[in-house]
Amino acid sequence: MRSFTHVAVVQNNTTTPVGPARFGVRWVDVGPPVRVEIIVMPFQRDESFAHEVTLGETFPVGEETWRFADLDMSSAHDWEVTVRRVDEDEVMEPPTGRLWKRARLRPYGQLDEPQLQSLEAALGAQLPRGYRIWLGRNNGALPEVPHHIPGMPISLLPPGPLFGVHPEYPPFDLVHAQRRYRDLWFSRAWLVIAKAASGLLVVSAELGNESVYFVHDFDLVGSRDPAAVAARERKLRAVAWSMPEFIGRLTPMELDHFPPVEIHPPGTYTDPANYENGQL
Repeated sequence: MRSFTHVAVVQNNTTTPVGPARFGVRWVDVGPPVRVEIIVMPFQRDESFAHEVTLGETFPVGEETWRFADLDMSSAHDWEVTVRRVDEDEVMEPPTGRLWKRARLRPYGQLDEPQLQSLEAALGAQLPRGYRIWLGRNNGALPEVPHHIPGMPISLLPPGPLFGVHPEYPPFDLVHAQRRYRDLWFSRAWLVIAKAASGLLVVSAELGNESVYFVHDFDLVGSRDPAAVAARERKLRAVAWSMPEFIGRLTPMELDHFPPVEIHPPGTYTDPANYENGQL
């Protein structure tokens, strides 16, 4: 039986019914080559079929032939796979989707269980499970290039690491970061995990909350009295539901993400002559 619909778009963590079957996607791999595992679940049968295919390859759906036609990704965990029913020898349309670029983070090493327990004792709090696992595997990380999360005012620059256990170098140390940032602005219900270019990245010190939050530098004002702290904490914005999702959303910045170069006429503050003439 030939299906009337000839194209399906399958989002992460969903299935899409089209013609004789439902489609799902178990995983995607940006490669190269770009690969996915497509699950075909025929309506008239109890079994399902898995097909690992590269971009442009075809796979059977009953008596029909379908193609992995495109992949569009906004992060490692947020994507759409397009599959298309094709006729024999049909030429593939050029894909137009965006591929997520892996975050280029340089980890500092690993932390074993006794080190993690010592860290939690020094912090006076338990680490969120996902963040704890990530920290154990990486002990923080240094961005090799500027990173951002598309659509959000978050940038990580190479001088600003994700903190780890580095008591010999306080600017990179997680315990020192609490004294420098958390104790100045927040209650002990939070842990500061990085100083971003325009604010702070924060996780909860309360069990059951795995989210990663961001607060802008503009909101880091006011006193330490309880009302001001509570008002400041209400401005925390969740940017990822877990540390793995946060890492998956970090994207290396290309040159086109930066503002265009501006040419200023002589006499403006950018003119080196101003320094020579003692105007600045």
